[in-house]
Amino acid sequence: MRIYLPATAADLSAELLAARPAHAVTPALRSSNPTESEEDLEVPAFLAAADASLALLTGADVPVRLVIAADVGAAEAIPGEDITQVSAPQVPWSAVVSFHVDDPADGEAAALVSAAVGGDEEAIEKAGELDLLWFDVSERDELGALLQGS
Repeated sequence: MRIYLPATAADLSAELLAARPAHAVTPALRSSNPTESEEDLEVPAFLAAADASLALLTGADVPVRLVIAADVGAAEAIPGEDITQVSAPQVPWSAVVSFHVDDPADGEAAALVSAAVGGDEEAIEKAGELDLLWFDVSERDELGALLQGS
């Protein structure tokens, strides 16, 4: 099962990714969109994780949203309004397939994310419209260094 873990730059240096709420294609999401492909269903799960990563940030964090995609055996759906939310187990780095992050070189994006972290509703909405960059799991150390230099 592919899960999307909301994260912060600090997670990149952890020994493993701690158990946390994540997002995935759940049975409820599938039943609400029965004609959609698995790939199409992954989009709302991914976007929900990007929104959740914003909620994890504090003013002391690197102002980027970070989503970590990983393949795990299973994750239990969490009942509630968000039909993509699951309870993810601890995830070893060997299960991670990619990272998705706001462009750390984009000052406007960083300012937007910082404003969103501060509670600016318009910034939160606009941050949700930004595309995230894709990094392969093999680029973990380089991405961590890039984000620490931001």
